[in-house]
Amino acid sequence: MATHVVQSWNELTDRLYAESWQAPLGRFRSKFAFRGMQDAAADLSTSLSRLGGPYARQENHLLRNFRKYAHRDSVPGDSVWNWLSLAQHHGLPTRLLDWSFSPFVALHFATHDFERFNVDGVVWCIDYVAAHKMLPARLRKLLRSEQADVFTAEMLEREAETLPALDRLTPKRPFVLFLEPPSLDERIVNQYALFSLMSSATTQMDAWIAAHPKLSNKIVIPAKLKWEVRDKLDQANITERVLFPGLDGLSRVLKRYYSPRNVAARKRPPDSGGDQGQEPDPEDARGGVNDGSASGPRVRSSRRAGASSAHDGNGTFRPASAGRKRRRRASRSGRAARGT
Repeated sequence: MATHVVQSWNELTDRLYAESWQAPLGRFRSKFAFRGMQDAAADLSTSLSRLGGPYARQENHLLRNFRKYAHRDSVPGDSVWNWLSLAQHHGLPTRLLDWSFSPFVALHFATHDFERFNVDGVVWCIDYVAAHKMLPARLRKLLRSEQADVFTAEMLEREAETLPALDRLTPKRPFVLFLEPPSLDERIVNQYALFSLMSSATTQMDAWIAAHPKLSNKIVIPAKLKWEVRDKLDQANITERVLFPGLDGLSRVLKRYYSPRNVAARKRPPDSGGDQGQEPDPEDARGGVNDGSASGPRVRSSRRAGASSAHDGNGTFRPASAGRKRRRRASRSGRAARGT
């Protein structure tokens, strides 16, 4: 695994878009999935593993009860993969990790909390096309038949209708696949969301990366660079107002915009780095949540509801739109979307 500590905005963007040129297409089309985290020292453990105890045995119980008590129209169809995506989307502990096709969305999650600007942030980059070349033969064949680079819930259901069925596909070595969730709401659409799905509940992304170091990059954003990155993302409108549409996102934007810069000097306990893409826990606004670590102490999360937003660059805001219509997003599941 290559680790790059960038020193400027230009170097950062160059690193994020490295290897994106596709000569056969004559286009820039990155093959990487991106995940931003506030703390470069945080690991890539799943929220399920951070439950601690016999967490693998709890996975089916968690999902079964989520399906039982959720609204019956919450997902299209009854695919377990749609339910798993929805559960991750709303903070249920799962074996999924949040990623994005967008490097700037990942940068947002690496810099969204100005009270964490005293520590280095990180953007992880994984070549999902190369990762999928290591899948079991049945899954590789499925991608080829669909001329796709990533899975949809419908595709994956053809080979594995349940989590135990996926576990049984595991060869001698664990694998990871990337799943593009359905457009459940504008947040998933705007975040250009993507999930990594491990081949078993106990397999961790850190271990997989260690076994395949050439397929990933770690881009470290020094603490001293975070304000510049954050301000430029704000001006580009990569903010909670867009990524978390609604009044909650707007409130977080306004709080950070009108907070003094020296707030970043406050010391906070280390945490797990947060989950990219998840809605901040309502308890964040009341001073702290459980970060999901195995040790179980209650610490203040890096995903604070009020300390994570940005503005449109000129200090003025238009009223948040209420009742926005759901819209389709461009899919990356088919190679047609990549120009082939």
